[in-house]
Amino acid sequence: MDIFLQQIINGLVLGSVYALVALGYTMVYGIIGLINFAHGEVLMVGALTSWTIIGMMQDALPGTPGWLILLISLLIACVVAAVLNFVIEKVAYRPLRNSPKLAPLITAIGMSLLLQTLAMIIWKPNYKPYPTLLPSVPFEIGGAVITVTQILILATTVLSLVVLTWLVNYTRLGRAMRATAESPRVAALMGVKPDLVISATFVIGAVLAAIAGVMLAANYGTVQHTMGFLPGLKAFTAAVFGGIGNLAGAVVGGILLGLIESLGAGYIGDLTGGVLGSNYSDIFAFIVLIIVLTLRPSGLLGERVADRA
Repeated sequence: MDIFLQQIINGLVLGSVYALVALGYTMVYGIIGLINFAHGEVLMVGALTSWTIIGMMQDALPGTPGWLILLISLLIACVVAAVLNFVIEKVAYRPLRNSPKLAPLITAIGMSLLLQTLAMIIWKPNYKPYPTLLPSVPFEIGGAVITVTQILILATTVLSLVVLTWLVNYTRLGRAMRATAESPRVAALMGVKPDLVISATFVIGAVLAAIAGVMLAANYGTVQHTMGFLPGLKAFTAAVFGGIGNLAGAVVGGILLGLIESLGAGYIGDLTGGVLGSNYSDIFAFIVLIIVLTLRPSGLLGERVADRA
């Protein structure tokens, strides 16, 4: 029972990271119908920026509390990621907004590879240890353990969903987002500035990705220039699983995907003698994607909608 509970905790933590990234995917797709495959690399840039700031602060200000160093590095990482995603949208995606859908998709993949290469040049390709800044003594729950960092990841995901739901449903920016998602041209006639709304959506998604990157690095204790590729791909799977374009669906999809991956790696790995263990845990995410696209393309919480005239 304690092993099962530990796998559940691991799955919830992993799923929460997927959910944070999936929220960025689903917001951008809900507004302009674009899958931003460079989103995982924004996560990576946020994590590496945080690692750099932490190293600089530890050298310049020894004795500073770890939580304060982590908070400052997180805020700076969010700013860098937001500026990066703003520039990506303006330079790479905006000129192609009225092009065939294949053009921005290929551009997004190219931007992903470009960011990976630039990060490899700037930060070098080797794995870097991420400092432990929060208390590492775990809490025991029914035989399973959970760390302060993992609790923080779970709390951040819940808070992010609450804030985004409030933002979309009860603020002026949220109304502008919903209007732009329905029809950018009509929204513009009503006084909404679609370009500003879309840029704001990319900035919000980048902040969530940066938070996820820092939490991921703090949880696993390492950073590297390719660290955003698989989490980004799995977060996209989670967004499709939950119903892309639906905020609650992104979180539900991320949590379920994390649980499936954790339980699959733990239990199916044991049943197969380790053949499908943790080294092959990635296949469970893509098995889920295939099944969902086959049986319910709109996702768990997505709605089937007719094509616009």
